[in-house]
Amino acid sequence: MSAPANTLEDAIQAALATVDDPEIRRPITDLGMVSGFTVSDGLVKVDLLLTVAGCPLRDKLNADITAAVTKIPGIDRVEINFGVMTEEQRKALQTTLRGGGESAEPVIPFAQPGSRTRVYAVASGKGGVGKSSVTVNLAAALAKRGLSVGVIDADIYGHSVPRMLGVEGKPTRVEEMIMPPQSHGVKVISIGMFTAGNAAVVWRGPMLHRALQQFLADVYWGDLDVLLLDLPPGTGDVAISLAQLLPNAEILVVTTPQMAAAEVAERAGAIALQTHQRLVGVVENMSWLELPDGSRMEVFGAGGGETVADSLSKTIGARVPLLGQIPLDTRVREAGDDGNPIVLADPDAPAAKALDAVADKLAVRRESLVGKPLGLMVNARKG
Repeated sequence: MSAPANTLEDAIQAALATVDDPEIRRPITDLGMVSGFTVSDGLVKVDLLLTVAGCPLRDKLNADITAAVTKIPGIDRVEINFGVMTEEQRKALQTTLRGGGESAEPVIPFAQPGSRTRVYAVASGKGGVGKSSVTVNLAAALAKRGLSVGVIDADIYGHSVPRMLGVEGKPTRVEEMIMPPQSHGVKVISIGMFTAGNAAVVWRGPMLHRALQQFLADVYWGDLDVLLLDLPPGTGDVAISLAQLLPNAEILVVTTPQMAAAEVAERAGAIALQTHQRLVGVVENMSWLELPDGSRMEVFGAGGGETVADSLSKTIGARVPLLGQIPLDTRVREAGDDGNPIVLADPDAPAAKALDAVADKLAVRRESLVGKPLGLMVNARKG
């Protein structure tokens, strides 16, 4: 709890400290954005420094600061004078966000030993199984639970996550750092945010690796509980790069009930055996179509998800669970096209409930062992 304000200036400073930068999600006073303020006859004039001149969230900052300061008795007006940080101030902010140290090659925070972020790589053997729909709905469902969630659209050639999450903004650069846009409480980065229109991305393996590395190291994600990566179908360059950059990532395999799709999905999951990554489970999408009379039509057959889970369990030598079966529902597609995932748009829909149930199983933050007693007893050797 903060100490009580002794003067009007103290009260204004305390009010400003309650306002978070919408992109960075930290108090504007901690980020060096408030260069000063004056107060006279119920009017507070605030000098605020933006990271870039064309800050897309300027209006929100104006509204949030005004709302916070006018709660103070005797203050009824707020004027904000917007300025722009100098290069030195932006570098200082970058250093602050990176924990006080500058590095020629930014580190990947999720690969560090003390990271408490659960990283889930959503994979499939082939396209068309609804992998991206599963990813965005899981992200939205996890954020709905109050978790801090990020999504990397690592499907470089077939990027679709921004549309499905309703992301319209572009990333903001602060020196060498990238601030990801947010939607539905989820931070998102995608190659589609850096290309003109709907232009195709034609890259070879090394460029794909570098793009993924930048998404992980150059983007300011903050303190995430969960990071989801929407991988390209198959076992190509991005899957290999992921294993190198994030060896602690856990693989979530998406398939449909169709046996042909299940066989291919097994290959996508089996790569974990070679990369020594953990398989967190299998999600079967488009499992059945619920008819008006209450019966189910198994449009793509049945049993594919269970087959993949059983096969991967034998291959890995450890149990790989079937985390859920998601019914086929046109509302999933409609909600994705509208940028409002079905777990938010229609939470009572059967598909939304099934996705929520999967999210429940993933909504666990990895606990760090740093500084914690392990409860181990050491027996002294007798000479």
